[in-house]
Amino acid sequence: MAAPLVVAGGAGIAFWRMLSGMRQGSFDPHDIQAPALNRPVPDFALPDQLPGQGFGAADLRALKVPVLVNFFASWCIPCVAEMPQLNALKAKLPIWGIAYKDKPADALGFVRRAGNPYARIASDLAGMTAIDWGVSGVPESFLIGPGGVIRWHSAAALDAATAHDILLPLAASLRA
Repeated sequence: MAAPLVVAGGAGIAFWRMLSGMRQGSFDPHDIQAPALNRPVPDFALPDQLPGQGFGAADLRALKVPVLVNFFASWCIPCVAEMPQLNALKAKLPIWGIAYKDKPADALGFVRRAGNPYARIASDLAGMTAIDWGVSGVPESFLIGPGGVIRWHSAAALDAATAHDILLPLAASLRA
């Protein structure tokens, strides 16, 4: 009889530590510590997602400039919220999109309604490429440096402060 009480007590302590960390600013629920940072992009090849052209790891590894890869879906509310920021960012940084587990017609309608920030768009209908990248949900963005190396990752909707204070300076340093 003591075992369920011990398990419940342990879970309660863990939950209390998480909340305490959030209050003190030492715990960020969006920070998933992606193990892929500073590693090459995983092997993949995805088909076209209209209105764009698909791409794969070979295309990213051939890059000479940084590119932002953004996983999105038409059914994702935070994806809708980040589209104005992505549309503003596209003039400063190339953005390639991956439609995650989305019907091709729905993804096409989404980028037509929200504006298309993507230079290229691929379809990950089965979601297997997202698993290989370590995506925990959409939207997620990865800054890919020259040679196809993941240099930055965010598991949250992109906002103006993150774009201007972190993403663009890092992309500029990768061009040098």
